[in-house]
Order: sequence, then structure tokens, then C-alpha cells
Amino acid sequence: MSLKWIDSLDIALELLEKHSEVDPRKLHFTELYQWVLALEDFGDDPKHCNEKVLEAIQQCWIEEK
Repeated sequence: MSLKWIDSLDIALELLEKHSEVDPRKLHFTELYQWVLALEDFGDDPKHCNEKVLEAIQQCWIEEK
């Protein structure tokens, strides 16, 4: 399955697993963006991302942590 930007929760869960030591509230969006692009299962167009998308991913990550 290829993750898309709209898969906020699934992306957050992958990031939580990969970066469990990180506090997502202290993460810069530029870093979050790069980490999402680096996920093995991620396969969406990097240009389809915006601040609202990153906020949704960050919020899911905070809730899951």
C-alpha cells in the first residue's frame, strides 16, 4: 500500500514507530515534511503537501503518542 498525504493517521503511526523518541510538538514542519517523504511506504507527489496537511499529520502523531 502506498501512503498518500491524506493518510494522516497512517503516516503518523509510521513516524511514531520510526521516531519514537521524538516529541512531535517540537518538530519543525520542514523536518516533518522530509521525514514523511523518506517513509518507505510513502508514494504521493511532494507538491501536494501544504501546512494544513502537515498539521493534520502532526496532530495525529501527538494524539497517538
